[in-house]
Amino acid sequence: MIKLYGLRMSNYYSLTKALLIEKGLDFEEVKSPPSQKEDYLVRSPMGKMPSIEVDGRFLSESLAIFHYLEHHAPDPALLPADPFESAKVMELCCHLKLDIELVARRCLPELLFKQPVSDETKDQVRADLAKGVKAVDRLLVAGPFAAGAEFTVADLFSFYCFGLANTLSQSVVGVDLLEGTPRMADLLKRLAERPSIARVTAEAAG
Repeated sequence: MIKLYGLRMSNYYSLTKALLIEKGLDFEEVKSPPSQKEDYLVRSPMGKMPSIEVDGRFLSESLAIFHYLEHHAPDPALLPADPFESAKVMELCCHLKLDIELVARRCLPELLFKQPVSDETKDQVRADLAKGVKAVDRLLVAGPFAAGAEFTVADLFSFYCFGLANTLSQSVVGVDLLEGTPRMADLLKRLAERPSIARVTAEAAG
């Protein structure tokens, strides 16, 4: 059985948990906050969460974990069969992670730890997020899901990366990212009702 290490408060932990549910895999959740202790770094070299354990071996980083799960449990597929379309899904995931979520994370100290972020940083965050939202909006494909007709890993990155980023952006820099991309706003509403995501949300609140 796969062991999932981390805390339910983490968006990437939640994303990975939803992946495991989508794949129909049995897994055990192991409560494990971030740490720089040696035993933790064996599982996750930067001391981040989540990580997984498979037969005594460890893997960290959500994209790497997804890569493993997609090969380990190929049905249901969360990437298109066509190589180019598959790469387009991964391209969207990268922009959601790097140009939306990680940019908004610069505001995290103020929201979580009451450590004020400088006005200069906030201005830069606003500018970078505006570019990131436009980039993501260009990559969204017409259809019920982020990449078109089928549910893919890009939908999970949309929900857990864009969702967190919008919370940070609204709270710290006063910008609602969804106003710049109504397609993403509609997508996130639909995804909130998907069984895997709804389960993750309910269990995190429980």
